[in-house]
Amino acid sequence: MSERNRPLSRALSAPLRAMNRVLGAADGSVTGARPGHGAGSAVVDCAVYVAGQRLPGHHSPDEALKIACAQENAFVWLGLHEPDEEEMGAIARTYGLHELAVEDAVKAEQRPKLENFGSVHFLVMRTARYVPHSQLTETSQVVETGQMMIFVGEQFVITVRHGDASEMGSVRADLESSRADLLEQGPWAVAYAVTDRVVDHYVAVADKVEVDLDLIEEGVFARDQASPIPAIYQMKRELVEFRRAVTPLQRPLAMIVALVPKRIGKYFRDVQDHLTRTVEQVSSFDDLLNSILQARLAQVTVDQNNDMRKIAAWAAIATVWTAGAGIYGMNFKFMPELDWQYGYPAWWTVILIISVLLYRALRRSGWL
Repeated sequence: MSERNRPLSRALSAPLRAMNRVLGAADGSVTGARPGHGAGSAVVDCAVYVAGQRLPGHHSPDEALKIACAQENAFVWLGLHEPDEEEMGAIARTYGLHELAVEDAVKAEQRPKLENFGSVHFLVMRTARYVPHSQLTETSQVVETGQMMIFVGEQFVITVRHGDASEMGSVRADLESSRADLLEQGPWAVAYAVTDRVVDHYVAVADKVEVDLDLIEEGVFARDQASPIPAIYQMKRELVEFRRAVTPLQRPLAMIVALVPKRIGKYFRDVQDHLTRTVEQVSSFDDLLNSILQARLAQVTVDQNNDMRKIAAWAAIATVWTAGAGIYGMNFKFMPELDWQYGYPAWWTVILIISVLLYRALRRSGWL
């Protein structure tokens, strides 16, 4: 969900979640409720991993933490989607999260950053998703953004997602099915997998935006199409939103690479390389859009000059007729042509010859 639509969506979603909780309390068998979690809960999944393997069963957040603390090489992965203050506050009390980080996780209006609250690290990222569209117009939404927060503790990792971009279900499934060796390295391994997925979405969005830029560039030099200037400005606005998600994440990633153990730091360095390439790509997009806009404005200026030359050329031809009509409209008494038998056809002949010669001269010079 884009930043500009988030306040309205949150205002609508909060009453719905509250109503779901009321209905869930009255009837425990609400359709679609995840086993182990109440209806309307922001908890998407809560699992305990021991030596890279997920323990069977469903656990509440507090039960999962107790199980993880009682075993070696174990941690909790708690996934949340748009929690409210009440639910996030309860989780914060259980996991010892700082109130400032909890406030950021609920409001979801932060720039990418990495903060340290004792033994808990708090990473904020912006997610991005490409919005398909049949034609780019001055109102088309190209990039939809949300937010992803990650709390990394010694025996837990909590992911908080806002918006529909960068869902985490496939990330968890991939880690559990084929990358148990990575999960064995603890909470920072989950933080890497989530960060890697977010940055991979950046790369995908950048590739699709590049296709849109190619279409805009073709439209600029296509003489039979309308002016794409409104679409260019719309794309520049969308790129600004995309850049706000991508560029500020460079510093937090660099801090993580210096912070985490070397065995997991190499994975974050790979993510950092992908992010750097995407940042450079987005910067080139902005330069390309500026060049396209300047080229289109130059075309508009040339077209206007051509139109003015054509108007001036036809005005010059019309001046011949105006001059002839003006001379014979002065009503002088002694004008020999007035009494001449062939004066009228001669006047027409002279005016037409001058007009034709003038037209051919203007045509050869490119004015017509």
